[in-house]
Amino acid sequence: MSKLLKSVIDRNPGESEFHQAVEEVYETVEAVIKKNPKYQKAKLFERMTEPERLISFRVTWVDDKGEVQVNKGYRVQMNSAIGPYKGGLRFHPSVNPSILKFLAFEQIFKNALTGLPMGGGKGGSDFNPKGKSDGEVMRFCQAFMSELSKHIGHRLDVPAGDIGVGGREIGYMFGAYKKIQNEFTGVLTGKGQGWGGSLIRPEATGYGLIYFAQNMLAESNDSFKGKTCLVSGSGNVAQFAMKKLCILGAKPVTASDSSGYIYDADGISQEKLEYIMELKNEKRGRIKEYADKYSSAEYFETDKSSDHNPLWAHEADCAFPCATQNEIRSKDAENLVKGGVKLLAEGANMPTTSDAIEILLDGGVSYAPGKASNAGGVGTSGLEMVQNYSGIYWTREEVDTKLRAIMKDIHDSCLHAAKEYGMEGNYQAGANIAGFVKVADAMLAQGII
Repeated sequence: MSKLLKSVIDRNPGESEFHQAVEEVYETVEAVIKKNPKYQKAKLFERMTEPERLISFRVTWVDDKGEVQVNKGYRVQMNSAIGPYKGGLRFHPSVNPSILKFLAFEQIFKNALTGLPMGGGKGGSDFNPKGKSDGEVMRFCQAFMSELSKHIGHRLDVPAGDIGVGGREIGYMFGAYKKIQNEFTGVLTGKGQGWGGSLIRPEATGYGLIYFAQNMLAESNDSFKGKTCLVSGSGNVAQFAMKKLCILGAKPVTASDSSGYIYDADGISQEKLEYIMELKNEKRGRIKEYADKYSSAEYFETDKSSDHNPLWAHEADCAFPCATQNEIRSKDAENLVKGGVKLLAEGANMPTTSDAIEILLDGGVSYAPGKASNAGGVGTSGLEMVQNYSGIYWTREEVDTKLRAIMKDIHDSCLHAAKEYGMEGNYQAGANIAGFVKVADAMLAQGII
């Protein structure tokens, strides 16, 4: 391990997720830093790994039984070199500073790759909205925003949604912010279409993922037509990734949640997908119910003690992890290679472990990291910000055209940067290098601050 990398890890003890994200980036940008003494002298990598601001606060609210509840709230404002802090809010029991710092660090490069003026940030709480009533979620969101509102603004920090934070939560938080600040301003993205939101934003991460993969396939004059695809997750990203796959003639065969996964050999058609969307978005049910409805599907319960997930052992052409971090481990990567997968693009943030990435690359799998392939969500959030700034409203076709262009530009930037540094065809290296150089140059221009 290099002296520089060791110093970052020693300065952030016990933060394994953050260590993993930093190490993954450093391994590919080390050559860039060594080639550019100005980056070394200004200690740009060290500065990028230290949040500009890390805010922690108490969130106190009252549940439906009248009992007082206490949660932790956070906002990590990681880097503002190229624009206001931008990144989602995650409500989940696993939320802690390590996870949020890893997500905020990844967000720096993801946002830079979009070509839009957005810095990197992330936030959230250990609050779990699952099983809570609408009233409880509303009261929590209002309490959370009463503190967060002191640290955000439409030209300062513009949060969005993430795991556990959908349209309902964004609505409650936006309403609270509007009341506190006494103004209607685009301080959150992912808003409803009737009150400052953008068309295509709900679909953007999933659609953008498939647009990126479509560009990957086009490099070898291939397409999605007839491709069998493995997809994990059943939330927003997975749903719209599967929808776009169906439109392009592919056949998604899996979906999952925290309890287990379903495998449908006949494929998850658009009609079946509509059932999943109703099940997960409206009824808040479990994916197991899909297998109860469709005889072509089998349900497999999650074995948390296992070193692999059998979802990734089915034969397929493409894989799209859209659930959570580190869901694909070494054994899963081996199974993907054995199962004939030739393309893997990440819909979640850091869903593939470092060891698994090596196995995929050694096995000839074309691998795209989430900071590139799932950037469509934040890219469209940036478009929502532009619409809010200027008071205009683009059509669905206009936003979709811009999203396609953003994903094509990211794809091409990754390939160009990888080739420039002797790693032709390596999307992981290209994404890290292209994002790093853009932010590093901005930091240099702005001095030691």
